[in-house]
Amino acid sequence: MQSIEIQLPETVFSALRKAPEEFVQEMRVAAAVKWYELGEVSQGKAAEIAGLSRAGFINALARYKVSVLQYTAEELAQELTDVT
Repeated sequence: MQSIEIQLPETVFSALRKAPEEFVQEMRVAAAVKWYELGEVSQGKAAEIAGLSRAGFINALARYKVSVLQYTAEELAQELTDVT
């Protein structure tokens, strides 16, 4: 696994009332949710990025008010055509 380093003012952690480790985990989840919402990654890959199980990631989607289903109208029509 690769790691990256970002520098933030110490005040960020106190303002958010979060320990650095908790902040990092929250950033991973937020990034994974956004990338999933934008269609950049699959649900499984997003869960991996977030460090969560698939069920845990689905719960995170609900917390961020992001739909579990990320289909365009065309993709949904194709799925429905394939089923019938």
